[in-house]
Amino acid sequence: MLYSKIEGSGQPLLILHGFLGMSDNWKTLATQFATQFEAHALDLRNHGRSLQSEEFSYEVMVQDVFEYCQAHNLGNINIIGHSMGGKVAMLLAARYPELVRKLIVADIGPKFYPQHHQEILAGLNAVDFSIKPSRSDVEEIMRKFIPDFGTRQFLMKNLFWVEPGQLAFRFNLAVFNNKLDEIGVALPEDLVFNKSTLFIRGGNSNYILDSDFENIKKHFPDSTIEAIPNVGHWLHAEKPTEFFNIVTAFLK
Repeated sequence: MLYSKIEGSGQPLLILHGFLGMSDNWKTLATQFATQFEAHALDLRNHGRSLQSEEFSYEVMVQDVFEYCQAHNLGNINIIGHSMGGKVAMLLAARYPELVRKLIVADIGPKFYPQHHQEILAGLNAVDFSIKPSRSDVEEIMRKFIPDFGTRQFLMKNLFWVEPGQLAFRFNLAVFNNKLDEIGVALPEDLVFNKSTLFIRGGNSNYILDSDFENIKKHFPDSTIEAIPNVGHWLHAEKPTEFFNIVTAFLK
């Protein structure tokens, strides 16, 4: 069963984080959404506090979320997915359209994406936890591979104390090393979700290009595409108020 944080009451709203993230990344927004919905912020498999498994693909992640909905008796759900979580949300909606009321996808399209996390994984793999590094030691090691401060801070959120003096990452790095290609996989060609869908892209991000609109419309005929200007891939973290307002207006 997937780990989740549930807040609020009313219509269910599931929130799916991106690769190397977890439900904690959505803490502030989830609390805001909980004023209008029953917000479920999930940890996907091999992330956060959820199950760790050698099996890692969009199909198995969709099954996890479907089984989570069954276990919590959830139906007619709204779902938000960012990046990898957006791919999971797209596939869930197309596989189980009767389960989903409205779909929101944050800064990812249904197309194939080439590998682009190699430097990040190199930085994470460079950390040797057997020598019991401190948090600042871990950041110093990662800095050599990951110059961007914001990215490092995002990754550092995954550190936890296994026991006094012993840190580890919550995510399953060993599986990601072997299954990195799974993150870029395209939505199957024949899959269509006919219900109301919103894609939100970052104005400075290149994850959703104008040239992707046709393919998005093919899979999601009843979709609109909005942009938040002057933000990158982390649009919900960079401009949370704008993100919240766009989402809640769409879900009315």
